Amino acid sequence: MTPAPYRVRSRRPDRADTVTLTLEPVRGRCPAFLPGQFNMIYARGVGEIPISLSGRARSGALMHTIRAVGAVSHVLCDARPGDVVGLRGPYGTAWDVPAAAGLDVVVAAGGLGLAPLRTVLRELAAHRSRYGRISLIVGTRTPMTLLYPRELARWRKSHDVDVQVIVDHPDHAWQGPVGPVTRLIDRIVFQPRRTAAFVCGPEVMMRAVADNLVRRGVPAARVALSLERNMKCGVGRCGHCQLGPLLLCLDGPVVDYQRAARLLAVREL
Repeated sequence: MTPAPYRVRSRRPDRADTVTLTLEPVRGRCPAFLPGQFNMIYARGVGEIPISLSGRARSGALMHTIRAVGAVSHVLCDARPGDVVGLRGPYGTAWDVPAAAGLDVVVAAGGLGLAPLRTVLRELAAHRSRYGRISLIVGTRTPMTLLYPRELARWRKSHDVDVQVIVDHPDHAWQGPVGPVTRLIDRIVFQPRRTAAFVCGPEVMMRAVADNLVRRGVPAARVALSLERNMKCGVGRCGHCQLGPLLLCLDGPVVDYQRAARLLAVREL
């Protein structure tokens, strides 16, 4: 439970309130992790929060994309190269990307939900020939809040990924679609019975996307969501992240919709 000291190797501003930190251990090597897992990151004197892994740098260091929305995340977003934070993990269940081999793949992201899904897309791109059509649909508040625009362009151009973006609030230059991310499902091509889906974003968005895909014939067991609750300990001791019978720090965050649908239908569960 004691965080290990990690040094900030680099800090990349992604958007006005969002940065990607690259972290490396002060001693030893970075641990292995799977797409979808998270670390507990500690800001000295402030507190600790769960942050999904958003990638691995060429140096082997861990990447976390963080939005400043609370006391701890504000401090982390203000960290500079050379600063030291605490880190323990990785924890939680993973996106089962290898199980999607031979299938079409739909990746659906809402807002910061693109950060953990970045690890899925990197895995898909690294083994592109194993998968059928790959579609990435992204919903974001405005064109300026879209994460990783250069990587989106690269996945589209170099890895044959159908990338579609929709915004809630367009600016004067936006010429794309406007509205909820579910509208993009009509724009992509996939064989429902032979499709796997990875979904991450606000809970209402995930339910809408998952319901839509299942109605079209995608098996609920192949629709994976990343669920969030108030994770505190990260190891299943405190119970703060309980969702019905699940402790999401252990049984999640990645849960298939066959299990999640019934739980998400219960208000304030």
